Amino acid sequence: MTLDDFITESLREDIGDGDHSSLACIPAQASQKARLLVKDTGILAGMKFAKALYSRPEFQIKLTPLLEDGAEIHVGDVAFLIEGNTRDILKTERLVLNVMQRMSGIASFTHRMKQLMDGTNCQLLDTRKTTPLLRALEKEAVRIGGGANHRFGLYDAIMLKDNHIDYAGSIVAAIEATIQYLQDSGKKLEVVVEARNLAEVEQIMPYAAHVKRILLDNFTPKQLKESVAFIDGRTETEASGGINANNLREYALTGVNFISMGALTHTVRNFDLSLKAYE
Repeated sequence: MTLDDFITESLREDIGDGDHSSLACIPAQASQKARLLVKDTGILAGMKFAKALYSRPEFQIKLTPLLEDGAEIHVGDVAFLIEGNTRDILKTERLVLNVMQRMSGIASFTHRMKQLMDGTNCQLLDTRKTTPLLRALEKEAVRIGGGANHRFGLYDAIMLKDNHIDYAGSIVAAIEATIQYLQDSGKKLEVVVEARNLAEVEQIMPYAAHVKRILLDNFTPKQLKESVAFIDGRTETEASGGINANNLREYALTGVNFISMGALTHTVRNFDLSLKAYE
């Protein structure tokens, strides 16, 4: 879904056959001003979305950006000013707030987690644990906050997780079938294989030439350090599972290349923003 399609469907969902609150009491040609007021502290995200929304031809709204994506923001800051048709301002108010509050919450949390990893050589990744149809915006927010994106969907990389391995019969069976699939299909896709213990890592390593990265799932920091040493750079390494703000730095210091956190997108508190009229 393109950004334009997302905006169209979101407006249709909210407006239906009309914004009757505004139609009832606001003159058709009335014009007003509003500002996006920051009521929280963190990282701003969603300005690109706001620009796309207010530039649509059906709205008579002029946007004046005062801050850009990635800006550090504090209570009382103003992200942008808008001026134009009052009905249009009211019609788009909830959509711009919903998206920017969500994106700024993700960017702010990602930024805080990334700071905990400062001084390590580990990269913070998101996952596919995103809100349906909001994945592109949520992953953009992760990037704005200083994280990086894992695969976008099921189509742009192969990840053999525990269920794939169990259904295939074994790690070896899953990897060998994957190698054959890529040869037969001619597809050039990176392969990530999940390991649940060091014994499974040992089963993966004979196929290191075909495996871009090993996902070390639910390892303790001690187990992770041992596994990273055993792999010894022959493939990339990634840690996931049970990692949070309290232990993130300990995991990052094990030498693992990547840490993926579903919490970057699936348990984030929305940022506090408000669209307020001003003279």
